[in-house]
Amino acid sequence: MQTVDLITMGCSKNLVDSERLLYMFKNAGFRVFHNPKILHRDIAVVNTCGFINDAKTESIEMILNLAERKKQGRLNKLCVMGCLSERYMEELRKEIPEVDCFYGKFNWPLLLNEFKIQRTASDCQQQELKRILTTPKHYAYIKISEGCDRHCAYCAIPIITGRHRSRPIEDILKEVEELVAGGTHEFQIIAQELTFYGVDLYKERKIAQLIERMADIKGVKWIRLHYAYPTDFPLDLLKVMKEKNNVCHYLDIALQHSSTSVLDKMHRNITATQQKHLIEEIRRQVPDIALRTTFMVGYPGETDEDFKNLLDFVSEMKFERMGAFAYSEEENTPAALKYSDTISEDVKQQRLDKLMALQQEIYTEIMAKRIGSIMEVVVDEREGDYYIGRTQFDSPEVDGVVYITPPINKQLRKGCFYKVKITDANEFDLYGSIIKQ
Repeated sequence: MQTVDLITMGCSKNLVDSERLLYMFKNAGFRVFHNPKILHRDIAVVNTCGFINDAKTESIEMILNLAERKKQGRLNKLCVMGCLSERYMEELRKEIPEVDCFYGKFNWPLLLNEFKIQRTASDCQQQELKRILTTPKHYAYIKISEGCDRHCAYCAIPIITGRHRSRPIEDILKEVEELVAGGTHEFQIIAQELTFYGVDLYKERKIAQLIERMADIKGVKWIRLHYAYPTDFPLDLLKVMKEKNNVCHYLDIALQHSSTSVLDKMHRNITATQQKHLIEEIRRQVPDIALRTTFMVGYPGETDEDFKNLLDFVSEMKFERMGAFAYSEEENTPAALKYSDTISEDVKQQRLDKLMALQQEIYTEIMAKRIGSIMEVVVDEREGDYYIGRTQFDSPEVDGVVYITPPINKQLRKGCFYKVKITDANEFDLYGSIIKQ
């Protein structure tokens, strides 16, 4: 049997594509490996990311390393797919001729033709839902749409992915049902912009109805929402979150900045006041919600006053989860075409460091308040002297964890839920012990 090493770069949306491709290869008789520590000789496929400069560089370095491996005779075939090759396919073909085939973000199933794998129309339809999970069996990512209609000035995603395209509700629910039947009970709902879900198919936003129906599927324990957009946020989603106890009180909603002038230059179509009122309304309706957000520093035209405004906003809002990054110019975006990137890299880094130092203080304060509480925790793995778990407020890979002291004469099961008393905390993680049940 030939081997396929599939290497995924970038986000969880790419990961879902990789999981589907792994299934297709395995179903055709290949031995498949995802992000293997030791590479095999037959076939390597790189699923690339093209979002920001660091991600592009990482993807290119991986391709170049594999191309060198092929030149040395230690790899027979090298294929590239995903966002980077969607955007720069012709340039990559010229610069890295060692790559045997390039596919983009959406035509990657055609990669199977390269290996003479024939599929019927029914095979194609069935394999849209079939995946080999690369995550622990108890949780999975569910991609509900592709593309984005927002056109933020700094962002290359619409250039890469095109217009927003929702998957039909019934297809998504069927996929969840099949995963539940296989032992999965925690679902991270992902999209470039999930709050726009349904507008193209149903002429109205359907994210609340989708999550409500998903929550009614027997065996679904947790549903967690990622990548919301603040402008015209569908507040009926909060009603579902309150009424369905398996919809986590967690929302990933990228705000990007707090200054109206910067938000205007970013083409975010929201003012600072509107944004603040939205956060206050979300917390009014779901008081214990954990909000994850992202901010950008060093955007063209960001003044010292704009940055101080951002610090004050973060200090006031006290987000439970926050990421930040410095602006990097993306060619052919509205920001790159209209504005000069005149803020120095040193100033960007200083602002980024200051923002993250502030957030670390906020983390420490929030986590300390959880000491003494009893929380439901799902166990992901055993590591050294602890079991590693997460609460409903912790998404895999991006948030903190709970270190659980092993109970005497009892093993905890991966993927099972336990009541844990929190006994200690640092700025990122919690520590606790199992409550006898």
